[in-house]
Amino acid sequence: MLNMNSNVKKFITLLVSILIILGFSAILQKQRQDPLEKQLSDMKLEDKVAQMMVASFRVWKEVPETEDEEQAQEEPPAVSITELNDEIRDMLSRDHFGGVLLFYENFRDAEQTLRLTADLQNANRDGGGLPLMLFTDQEGGNVNRIGFSTVGVGGMALTATGDPENARKMAAVHGEEIGLLGVRADFAPVADVNSNPANPAIGIRSFSDDPETVSKYACAFLSGLHDVGIAAALKHFPGHGNTDTDSHTGFPVINSSYEELKACELIPFKAAIDAGADIVMTAHIQYPQIETQTYTSVSSGEQVFLPATMSRTILTDILRGDMGFQGVIVSDALNMAAIADHFSVEDVVKNTINAGVDLLLLPAVTDTKLFALTQTYLDTAIALVKAGEIDEARINDAVLRILRLKQKYGILDQKDFGVTDEKISAAKNGVGSAAHRETERQIAEKALTLVKNENNAFPIELKAGETTLILFADSCASRAGAGELARQLLEEKQALPEGAEILVMKNTRDNEEACIEAALSADHVILVHRVYAAACLDPETEDGFSSGTFDRLIEAVHEKGKTVTVVSCQLPYDAARFPAADAVLLTYWGSAMRTLPEEGSTWSANLPAGLLACFGQGSADGRLPVNIPALDEQYRTTEQVLYPRAA
Repeated sequence: MLNMNSNVKKFITLLVSILIILGFSAILQKQRQDPLEKQLSDMKLEDKVAQMMVASFRVWKEVPETEDEEQAQEEPPAVSITELNDEIRDMLSRDHFGGVLLFYENFRDAEQTLRLTADLQNANRDGGGLPLMLFTDQEGGNVNRIGFSTVGVGGMALTATGDPENARKMAAVHGEEIGLLGVRADFAPVADVNSNPANPAIGIRSFSDDPETVSKYACAFLSGLHDVGIAAALKHFPGHGNTDTDSHTGFPVINSSYEELKACELIPFKAAIDAGADIVMTAHIQYPQIETQTYTSVSSGEQVFLPATMSRTILTDILRGDMGFQGVIVSDALNMAAIADHFSVEDVVKNTINAGVDLLLLPAVTDTKLFALTQTYLDTAIALVKAGEIDEARINDAVLRILRLKQKYGILDQKDFGVTDEKISAAKNGVGSAAHRETERQIAEKALTLVKNENNAFPIELKAGETTLILFADSCASRAGAGELARQLLEEKQALPEGAEILVMKNTRDNEEACIEAALSADHVILVHRVYAAACLDPETEDGFSSGTFDRLIEAVHEKGKTVTVVSCQLPYDAARFPAADAVLLTYWGSAMRTLPEEGSTWSANLPAGLLACFGQGSADGRLPVNIPALDEQYRTTEQVLYPRAA
């Protein structure tokens, strides 16, 4: 009996010791627990789901909820959202979104933008939310959201300089400027390989049609953003460069196999992922050889393939599994036609999250109906998780990635979002600064690419009393102010001989004869052409009729023994359109400039730099970043390369 009691006591002592050890181990384990995992475990489901949503408030327009036909037809005023109204403020304090995407409507000036970004953060924090990740699309060139910023030259122009360091410098300028305004993430760079010259969505946003070249410049751009503490997003995975349809307005299909993508489109993404990319944006594109699951379109009833944005095969198996990406996957905007025209809200939410998307770019608010839709997206996602249609483990996985991204860029630690005089001064002096504009100008000049020069046409040797005509095609009539600007800059440089004149004209449907007469009267002729779609090459189309005028003008001027220079101000593929031109210069971009820009305003440097170079003010030593194909008799691109990409 005594032995039994002794054994029991020993057992109890041993058991207590084990429990004490386990208790200490649990305490130590808890102390070692990732604080972000602890933070995640303390979050409510509603707040976790909201972290996966990026809202966008662009324009406020009241849409009357009435059946009265006359009242419904009244056009309500539309107001750009440059400050928060009560409705948006209440939504932010109630629904703790992961981020907000800012568009050009949100940016009026530096002080206003600082106050807007601070108000977004404060409204969210006052309701108990975690700090927002504020995003914008500042690629440079034709995707530039901030009207008072340094515009930048665009991806293709950066490659034309022949030096990836210029991409890094330009990205650092964009990153520094958006950072001064309270924005911490840039949806750039574009990692798409522009292998289809007829691509209407990517074009000059891409660095090249060569995947290795895209890799170099995408990684350099990525590094430039990281240098100044800005998160970068690669887009549009697994590649938007080989389409002839814009996913904003249609639903593209790419019939490439996985092996074909690995040999081209995926190369830049892999390189940039290995270089430390934080975010990858999806493409709203069908890849039927990779994702075979179909869906019945809600609008047409046709069977469509799930796009990459909704493909677990593409996002989880390939991007995460095969390519090793551990960062945040963000959808492209969910109001784009490729999504909105074919999928119900419930299926958009369910398919994107289950496929592996961490952040959903909600439809941008441009009226009160779309404002209500923002709430619908959030409520639908929460309901789907509660119903078991979306596994909460998938939500936890996504939110932990988002928290880690915010922690990496110091966003979770932000406490004070006050707007001080120092912040205002820094933003006013830094955004669009003279130093940044000079960096842009130098890079734009280095990008200028002279693909043809016969009969000593370039540069123009302007003599005293001579006249030069700068004629803008209808497709770039909105850029004609660049001609006036070039004249002003030449005068400031004292580069115009005495009595020399520059005449700026725009071609229209009705003034072809006047344009030709002006060219015949001038001593020198510069034709500015713009291709933004394949139709711009065809003189029988509304977009391309000026190309026919240019053909006839070149012939008439040559009969008089004079030369003609063509300046391309967007897609470079019009270099093949005018074989009779004596010189062809590529600038890769020219932003809208109807008249001379106001003093202090910013403008794209590409086209003005090109026009100045035509008068000998600047070099044109750029290298072709893409192959320029020859055109057939119907002005369609062929397999023949007319001007080869620089090696």
